[in-house]
Amino acid sequence: MPARPGLSACIITLNEADRIDACLESLAFCDDIVVVDSGSTDDTRERAAARGARVLVRAFDGYRSQKDYAVGLAANDWVLCLDADERVTPALRAEIERERDNGFPTYAGYRFPRLTEYFGAFLRHGNAYPDRVLRLFDRRRGGWRGDREIHEHASVDGPVGSLRGDLEHDAYRSLGDHLTRMDRYARMMAMHMHAQGRRAHLFNLFANPFWRFARGYVLRAGFLDGWRGLVYALVKSNYVRQKFIKLWLLNRGYPI
Repeated sequence: MPARPGLSACIITLNEADRIDACLESLAFCDDIVVVDSGSTDDTRERAAARGARVLVRAFDGYRSQKDYAVGLAANDWVLCLDADERVTPALRAEIERERDNGFPTYAGYRFPRLTEYFGAFLRHGNAYPDRVLRLFDRRRGGWRGDREIHEHASVDGPVGSLRGDLEHDAYRSLGDHLTRMDRYARMMAMHMHAQGRRAHLFNLFANPFWRFARGYVLRAGFLDGWRGLVYALVKSNYVRQKFIKLWLLNRGYPI
């Protein structure tokens, strides 16, 4: 029987006092928990420390960089990365524990589906689900790579396995929160695209949002999530429109 590897959880936070307890409770099976906070003005840090997490404060300079910094502080090579608004379900925990008991024998990392709660119900269709994310990996073989600080993704050198249990995502506190986040993400993404030399055309302002809506709501059956699926698809398509509007303005030298 191979040795059972240690497992560290890595979380980044900013004013997550209302959600950090549930996140950390779901990570109680980990040997080490690292929380990197961006300067919360609520009691996020105190709540995390009370649950045994090692809490450090670091100025925010991008989602990817913040998560990469947290991984670098982990006490173990196998890491499980979560956002403060995510929770490991019992089914996912059981699968992780099974693989860990076997010594993570085959894969350099694992993907699993993320299940988003939206206005009191889970979205199980459309672009929202299964939304498979790579969050459990051997940091010696990968991590939060690249130069894109928004819509960041972990990657590994080696095979990636799939787990079936869900990672629950308590994403948005309100519609206003969702819209505010999408505006911030659109700005960050437009700035990244502009820095990479991408150009936006008027065609993108119409075609790309339409395709995002059609793909998620129609082709991927987002309509099966009822009115929640419709609202979600409309907000996401508007995010795409904002992203290209901002890029179009940046291309022409205007502030956004």
